[in-house]
Order: sequence, then structure tokens, then C-alpha cells
Amino acid sequence: MEHFIVSARKYRPQTFKDVVGQQAITNTLLNAIEHNHLAQALLFTGPRGVGKTTCARILAKMINSDGTEQEDEDFAFNIFELDAASNNSVDDIRNLTDQVRIPPQVGKYKVYIIDEVHMLSQAAFNAFLKTLEEPPKHCIFILATTEKHKIIPTILSRCQIFDFKRITVKDAKNYLKYIAEEQGIDAEDDALHIIAQKADGAMRDALSIFDRVVSFSGKNLTRQAVTENLNVLDYETYFTSTDLILENKIPELLIQFNETLSKGFDGHHYIAGLASHFRDLMVCKNEHTIELLEVGEDTKLKYIEQSRKASYEFLMKGIELANDCDLKFKNSKNQRLLVELTLMQLASITFDGEKKNSNHYIIPASYFKAKGIKPIPVTLPKKEVAVAPPVQTALEPKPKEPQNPYAQQSVPKIDLKYDSKRTSGLSLKSIRAKKEHLIKQMEVVIDPNDLPTETFTQEAFDKAWETYIGTLNTKGEKIMVSMLEMGRPVLKGTAIHVEFPNESLKIELERAQFPLMEHLRKSLRNFDLSLEIHVNEEIAKKYAFTALEKYEKLKEKNPNIELLKKTFGLDL
Repeated sequence: MEHFIVSARKYRPQTFKDVVGQQAITNTLLNAIEHNHLAQALLFTGPRGVGKTTCARILAKMINSDGTEQEDEDFAFNIFELDAASNNSVDDIRNLTDQVRIPPQVGKYKVYIIDEVHMLSQAAFNAFLKTLEEPPKHCIFILATTEKHKIIPTILSRCQIFDFKRITVKDAKNYLKYIAEEQGIDAEDDALHIIAQKADGAMRDALSIFDRVVSFSGKNLTRQAVTENLNVLDYETYFTSTDLILENKIPELLIQFNETLSKGFDGHHYIAGLASHFRDLMVCKNEHTIELLEVGEDTKLKYIEQSRKASYEFLMKGIELANDCDLKFKNSKNQRLLVELTLMQLASITFDGEKKNSNHYIIPASYFKAKGIKPIPVTLPKKEVAVAPPVQTALEPKPKEPQNPYAQQSVPKIDLKYDSKRTSGLSLKSIRAKKEHLIKQMEVVIDPNDLPTETFTQEAFDKAWETYIGTLNTKGEKIMVSMLEMGRPVLKGTAIHVEFPNESLKIELERAQFPLMEHLRKSLRNFDLSLEIHVNEEIAKKYAFTALEKYEKLKEKNPNIELLKKTFGLDL
């Protein structure tokens, strides 16, 4: 039996060109080496399996090569790897700093790669600070970690930091395809996509999964074999579930969910995957977002085809219900029932996001039930259609009409057509429309000759004016009461003249004149009355007194105030 080398080691990149998904970092390092701008302390940080240690080894090899060495030559004498997880004490760091002083025997640089550097103790970090800040010219430190936040700030400030990103599904799938061709394995595109998604951005995990699936299925790598070996739900499960939901087939949907559970899958995993499936369908709705769908080409066509069957409203409601079930799953006492109820709710959604029973009733059904009358569903028509009344035959007895106390009253017709220009009752537009409506009410819509024009006396007019002020006072409209009391009216024939000291008061009365004139005309039975409002600024002087004017007024009422002022030497 030959020794087997796992793909993660066998296909470990030997140059920066072979590194997958980290082009920005590899190009930066290559330019730094080429232009002699490489820092002496580097920090590689990022998730597991994305190439941190690999890039550190490639960098250590490149800075010592001068073009004369062999291709497979390594500089093991110049490269020192320290695992900080097991060598995290102060003594380990002191031994390292003692070795740093010795120059390299071969090559230009000694490279120290410290992996999992966040595992160093606080004392070890402090012992390492001085060496890291001012290392010898022949020494370069490369620190690698998955948890940058655990490294003290004084270490971070002394390093040039490179953040490694997660490897995308597309890049991982392409690299797996290259390895499959190298090994002579016939792999389906969807199978490699599932492996890349299962790896969650880590290339090392993707290679490990690839080796495991190849051991299971041999030289022919199919999507079914991958899903069976990795115990993941296939795309077909969610495609079938969505079709059953769209067709409102609740029994078949529950049976399919039961079969999924019988295969060993968790209900939480199923409902979370269904929410992701709805998200992918929504992504396919727009050609600009379809690139966010990380599946194979064959599966992408299936997603596009099914997305045409589902509306935006259905998908939004479906995601909301599935996500709500996902949040409640852990705290539920009966988790299977929770998922089944969610599936039944999903299957009961119509394309407009409402329940199946979409009949509209003008009056609630409970009213008819209490009266013993069968409710009649009303459908809003798009066009008005004249319907002839039912024909009463001679043989049929005429139905007895129920007594209606409101039969004599005129019942306004209800317009069921939707008004797209409807406005809010609290908007400025609606308030303006209400005022215009009041103005229209004041317009003469009846023959003027039919309106009363009886004569009245000044006393009757004053009484009507005071009655209206008393009505406003009762309603609490104090501002309008003070305005009407300020500008006493002068009657000249049928014209009522009122003077105010400024323009603002005039405008306020003009706005409130309609109910006032309506009251006066009805009280005096004369519809020829009119209101004329004037501005007289001289009136304002009657209400504006200086301190001296107030003193003179008081002195007129009580002359002893002048004696009081002189006795005590008072001033105004």
C-alpha cells in the first residue's frame, strides 16, 4: 500500500501565482520584494484555510532566492517556524530573541514564522516588543493568526497587517475542478459547487471534503453522491417543496417533509434552507442580482425557471414566515409541529400575499350571522356595467318589503371605485380642500330672488353679533372672541364695516368669516349682508402706552400719586 498524501498538502501552492483567491495580497508582496519595500514585521490575519501560512513560506523562500538556486531548493536553514499555541511562554520568546542575533549562513535573511501568535501570553508579548520593533537587518518576522483582536495593540502597531479574505465559492470550485482534472476524476459542476459551499470559504476544508467524497464515489463524482456523503439537502428537495407550496398542495408538502426527516435531516436545517431557497429565487428576479446566486450553471437555469412562477410578494411573505420559524425553533417545545404549521401557512399564501379566501364584504360577516342573513360577497368591478332589475312574473307573489324607519331618507350611493388621488385627512392638501369646500358652500346656488331680505334694526344686529361671540366663547375659541370684541362693527345699510389695527388680524377674520356671515344672515333673515374689513393703524395707538402715558392716566384718576412721587423721590 502506497503512502497517500492528502490534497491539502499535495497541492499546496509553491508560488504566489498558485495561491487561490488572494490576488491583492500576493501582488502587494511581489511588488514589495521587487522594489525592496518589504517590512521587517508582517502580520497575516484571516479565517482558517485561506493561505496565511502558505504565503508566509512562499515569501520566506522568495526573499532568499537570487535566481541561481534550483527550483526545488528550500531554505530550511533560514526559515524558522514557531507554533505559538505550544510555545507561548516568556522563555520561548527569549530563546527566539537570542537566535535572532546570529546572521544566516546561507542566503540574505532569516525568516521567523510564528503561527497562531494570538496564543502568546501577555508576558511573552511584552518580551517580544523590543525585538519586533528593532530587529536586525537580516531578520524578518511573519506572524499569522485567525484572531487579530486578541493581539495587544502595541504588537499590531509594529506590524504591517495583511487581511486575508474568505475564498469565494467560484474560486474554490474552479480550483477543485483543476485538481479533479489532474487526478483524472470526472466531476459534475454542481457537485464541486456543493463542496465549495460546504467549505465556507476555507480552501483547506474544501480539499479535505474533496478527498473524502472521492474516496466514497471513486472516479465519478456526482451531485447525488456528494449530497449523500456530506448529509446535505439537495437542491431538488427545495425545488419540489416550492412547487408544492405554489400549487397549495398541503398534504403532499407534509409528506415530503416527513420523508426528509426520515433521512436523518433536522427540521431546523430544512426550514433555514427553504428560506435561503426563497432568497435565491428573489435574486433571480433581477438580471443585475443574478450573479449573487452561487450555484452551477444547470442549477441556475432551474432557479430562473422557478422564479418566474413566484411573485415578489409571495417570496417576501415566504422569507418572513420561514425566518420567523427559524428564530422560534430552538425555544419551541414541539419543533416538528412548528415547521409543519409554517409549511401550511406557506402553502396558504396566494400570489398577492393574502390568504386563499379573498372575498370582500362591505359589512362584516358577523353582522349578517346575527341577523340570520346570508352574506353576499362583493367584487369590485373594473368597469361600470348596467344590470337590469329582476323580472317579476305574475305567478310569483310579490315579496313583502321589510319596514325600514329610514326609508324616507335619501341614501347616498356608495362609489366602489378606487380613487388614486385620495389624500390624508391630516395633510395640508386636505385642509386646503376643506376650506375650498366651505367657500363653495357660501356660493349662491339658489335663485337670489328666493332668499329673504328682511329689514332689521341696529339693536337686532348687535344682539346677533353678541350671540355669535357668546357661541365662540362657549366653544373655547378665545382668540377669535378677542378679535371680534376688538373690532366693533359699524353697519352701513347691509354692509358691515370692521376695522383692525394690522393686516394679520384682517387675514384671520377673512378666514373665519363664513360661519359668522351664515349666522348673521340666518338670524337677521337678510342674505344681502356683506362684510368689509379695513386696516386702520391709528387704532393700534390706543393699545400701545408708554410708561409716562400710563403714569398720566393714573394721575388723572388719583392726583395723590404725584405727591407720593415727590415725597419719596420716585422715578418712572
